[in-house]
Amino acid sequence: MFMLRNVSKYLFGDTSKESIIEIPQGQLYLVRPLSPKGYSELIFKDAVATIRRTGQEYQYQLVVQRAYEEGEEELLADEDGEDGGAEGLGTDKDEKTFLLDESLHFRSEIRHNGECVFAWRDQSGDPGDLYEFVCDNSTQNNTVSTFELVAIQCQYERKYRRPHDTATEKELEQFSFAEQAIPSASPISSPITSPTILTRSVSSTGNSALAKEKMPEKRVSKARAPAKEEEEEQAPTSAPVSAKAPTGGEILAKETAELHLFDFTSGAFIIQDKAVSATVYELGNWQYWLQISGDDKEWLGQAVVADINPVFNFEYLSFIFNHYTDDGSAYSWLLRFSNQERLERFQEGLMQALWEQLNEIKWSKTKDDEREYVLEAFQDLTMDDANNEGQEEEEEEEEEEEEVENDGQRSEHYDSDESEDDVVVRDSDGNVNSQLAVGYKHDRSFVVRGSKIGVFKHTPNNNLEFSTNISKVQTPKGKLFSPKKVMLHAEDTNMILQNEDDPNSLYRMDLEYGKVVDEWKVHDDIPVTSFAPDKKFAQMTGEQTFLGLSRNALYRVDPRLAGNKLVDSQLKQYVSKNEFSAAATTEKGYIAVASNKGDIRMFDRLGINAKTHIPALGEPILGLDVSADGRWVLATCKNYLLLIDALQKEGKNEGKLGFERSFGKDSKPQPRRLGLQPSHVAQFQHETKTPISFTPARFNAGVDSNETTIVTATGPFIVTWSMKKVLAGRRDPYTIKRYAEEVMADDFKFGSDKNVIVALPNEVNMVAKQSFRKPTRESIATPTPVGGGWSGGRRSSARVSALGAGAGGRASGRLAREDVVNSPY
Repeated sequence: MFMLRNVSKYLFGDTSKESIIEIPQGQLYLVRPLSPKGYSELIFKDAVATIRRTGQEYQYQLVVQRAYEEGEEELLADEDGEDGGAEGLGTDKDEKTFLLDESLHFRSEIRHNGECVFAWRDQSGDPGDLYEFVCDNSTQNNTVSTFELVAIQCQYERKYRRPHDTATEKELEQFSFAEQAIPSASPISSPITSPTILTRSVSSTGNSALAKEKMPEKRVSKARAPAKEEEEEQAPTSAPVSAKAPTGGEILAKETAELHLFDFTSGAFIIQDKAVSATVYELGNWQYWLQISGDDKEWLGQAVVADINPVFNFEYLSFIFNHYTDDGSAYSWLLRFSNQERLERFQEGLMQALWEQLNEIKWSKTKDDEREYVLEAFQDLTMDDANNEGQEEEEEEEEEEEEVENDGQRSEHYDSDESEDDVVVRDSDGNVNSQLAVGYKHDRSFVVRGSKIGVFKHTPNNNLEFSTNISKVQTPKGKLFSPKKVMLHAEDTNMILQNEDDPNSLYRMDLEYGKVVDEWKVHDDIPVTSFAPDKKFAQMTGEQTFLGLSRNALYRVDPRLAGNKLVDSQLKQYVSKNEFSAAATTEKGYIAVASNKGDIRMFDRLGINAKTHIPALGEPILGLDVSADGRWVLATCKNYLLLIDALQKEGKNEGKLGFERSFGKDSKPQPRRLGLQPSHVAQFQHETKTPISFTPARFNAGVDSNETTIVTATGPFIVTWSMKKVLAGRRDPYTIKRYAEEVMADDFKFGSDKNVIVALPNEVNMVAKQSFRKPTRESIATPTPVGGGWSGGRRSSARVSALGAGAGGRASGRLAREDVVNSPY
């Protein structure tokens, strides 16, 4: 044992290597002892099992990759055609990845014939389903034992968030699972009729990863009865201590309900109390409180704020919300009411509290239709699962087709002997990537990093290739600045830049020369808060004018004017402070403008009153996008997105958009609030200890193409929503991809919804949408490694010097399948 721990210490010690240990040859099976789908399935005939780092401290992955014989990979790619099959070599078809967590019940056995087997639970399958990796006969027993020990140590680090070398033997033993014999992967030999498998022990094999002298009896007893450690592992999530309830205050709602708590282990809500009193208080000074009390216990107290992420589901008479403790931990709670009347009364009281807290205006002073609009926005618009079975099957077929279509995406491979020691991946000045501008005309992406701008080329096989580095962004007078906002302009030959220190001016950079050539003074008294193109695809044309926003004005900017560039005849200025924050335009030039108050205005042209005014839900709108045809308006708030259908479906203006004609008094568009499920929010925060904060969401965009997908990010997670699933009311409309670092900016590649460009603090990647996964415990907890990917069993990454290589600098390195560019851009 002492020798094994020394070996594992040697393996863990070299942190420069992503891979810690591997079993070079074996077969991967999926075994379903209790399933009618079939007893077992051979996943990979030849495979490599590896334990590797994730790039996040104390998080490790078990990775099983398909191994190819020499020339087999190229042959398969050729058979699939020039544009097909290649990308599949880097997805689930060739690699299975599992977060090393105790819930896997990872274990090993050496059978009577000397065969070494690793097994772990298939957490996305049916009860009893297992993955089994059957090692090749050439695998040494001590290699198997060391591999299991490393896996145990990884699980220890994940659970206790500290190095494994501080663990005692007893602490490590809790991750040794042998509660029952591992069934044979062969369908011929049933585990019930052929109980010939031997449990591994010190006395019989001499190489147990954790064994002490009494381990054989302990392992045998585990086969007969559940282990104490397993019982402890299955203990449900316990409720935190309740905050003290404030005294006094007016009661806005008080109802009786069942109380349930989301259990992270089982992934289900577990009842805590059959009858609690849920009370919403007004404390004064626009402060509100939710208190939930049982007969003999105060369950929880929480301030009513937007972060509680409220969702009302009238189908199940339930209210789901998040609760945060002082240490940053998040819990997801569910109140289930006995009838709809109780739920409606509670909803009215809670939404009044939330709305008044956000707006500091009394709920009673708002119009009836605006109150109805707010209440509808926070209802769960999902439908019964039974009604969606056909849709789910159809969606799965589409996803399979999508994989085939994307198979052409492969990374460029460089010499694996190339050294990375001389590569700098951080700027010495501490700057990180902050903004992303995707080209429409010339397949380029631009990433802002302090006073530098990195330029990346989109290759035909859907990769990014570093092109050049604009090393100094400075005014025509030579003053260096870091752009606050950028926008491509005039057929992607120019970039408009905003300097935070000069809010009344904008700057034009000539991208051919890589320098700022013009300073445009917009107006002496009207600053620029934000700006947007004249039309959605204006950057593909020679159009010179564009839109500008101040806190209370909307106007056109024409750089060709002498003196100030604001066009006075196309200025709409409001007396009140509307706090405009973002704008977007349609293909015809219709304009949507959002504000920090949370409302949205729709115009058919500049200089006039809005045709439609959509009331505020309360939260500031941070970003805005509009579909090319003007049908859909997409607003981004901190905790959720808002999807609004601008098409009028009744009345005298039926068939017209809200941009063209005003909605009738009683026919405001129904909002669709796109948020993460509260249980997923709790799991996100459980992993990252940071609250939800979405980046500006975008539709996929392209001339003559429909908007099918939405992309945004929060913390290290990228999230995509399927428009088809959203509009069908599906329960699973979004997929996620997690990185080890925060996502700074994201957008689709122009003309496609299949590829997303992602800017991390020190990387820029183009990732295939098919690599996103449904949110599960594993996909939420497992980050994509920063700094490279895997291809055909070898690591490949490309890095660019943080200092760049001047105006024409080129990058050298190795490009990965998904994390294509690992650079300071």
